Amino acid sequence: MVEFTVEQTTTPTSAEQRAALMADPKFGRVFTDHMAVIRYKDGQGWYDAKIIPRQPLQIDPASTVLHYGQEIFEGLKAYRGKDGAVSLFRPEANAARFVASARRLSMAELPEELFLGAIKALLKVDRDWVPAEAEKSLYLRPFMISNEVFLGVKRANEYLFIVLASPVGGYFSGNGSIPVWVSEHYTRAAIGGTGEAKCGGNYASSLLPQQEASDNGCSQVLFLDAKERRFIDEMGGMNVMFVRKDGSVVTPPLGGTILRGITRDSILKLGRHMGLTMVEEPLAIEDVFKAAATGDITEAFACGTAAVISPIGEFRRKAGSVAFGDGKTAGPVTMKLRNALCGLQRGEEADPFGWVHPVAL
Repeated sequence: MVEFTVEQTTTPTSAEQRAALMADPKFGRVFTDHMAVIRYKDGQGWYDAKIIPRQPLQIDPASTVLHYGQEIFEGLKAYRGKDGAVSLFRPEANAARFVASARRLSMAELPEELFLGAIKALLKVDRDWVPAEAEKSLYLRPFMISNEVFLGVKRANEYLFIVLASPVGGYFSGNGSIPVWVSEHYTRAAIGGTGEAKCGGNYASSLLPQQEASDNGCSQVLFLDAKERRFIDEMGGMNVMFVRKDGSVVTPPLGGTILRGITRDSILKLGRHMGLTMVEEPLAIEDVFKAAATGDITEAFACGTAAVISPIGEFRRKAGSVAFGDGKTAGPVTMKLRNALCGLQRGEEADPFGWVHPVAL
């Protein structure tokens, strides 16, 4: 087990200040006092594992991440149960996906024990930042950048791995279902690209269509496949699922362009365990519009670490819109899955999969 040296902040947030910050935290706006840091250099490997006060980074302007975009990240949450214990949900899956993303971006691969060790070491220091309220959690953002000082297109030989922590409430503001804009001009990823990697470039390219969605009164954007602009791919920052009138749940299959969402995978496995029919198959956008209009598709929802399970009220595009159900409230299957998943994540339901990992603090 890697030992992390700990440097405590000299200006800790007081209990009163922390309570005020955590009362209504906007997603990704409030941060804990510390961060985990590990360095890498070819020939030396991973070294200098520390927990230090959260602070600005000092990097050379010629650092390769600033010019060639070698950057990857993950997202997971720590939960506080009713008994006060803190746990993580499927962190080993995040560690494995982090390695896969690093491999695709030709970056140094962080061993799973270091990934998990950094998170647990940070939680030990900042454990008081894990919210106790049912709808809140501590969002963890592990990320890695290349920081070799070099101007030239090649794989970097130095990297910096960091974990930030941020107490959060819901990802989307307000209550009820969200409207989603169908992007018919922009695409997210193509076969052979970086669609399966969790890298910043994928999200940077989604910002313009996301702004288009916002301009049309929508909370999120939905992308279609890059080849035919016909089949549903995924949303700007999360996967998407639909419920048919027979109660079955369907989602687009993985094929190299869709992120292997851990929440997506958990819902598929959990749904089958609950006796639901869970289907992975291509979904043409025209078929979805028609099925929603006729009632053959009754519910739709977004799913991801940040969003958890968030109901979708309608799809909008230039030619018109279509509602799912009444377009305002979450459907029964959506809520059944959401309640089961949240109960599992918070240790309130039996865990038949061994997904919940208690953290010794």
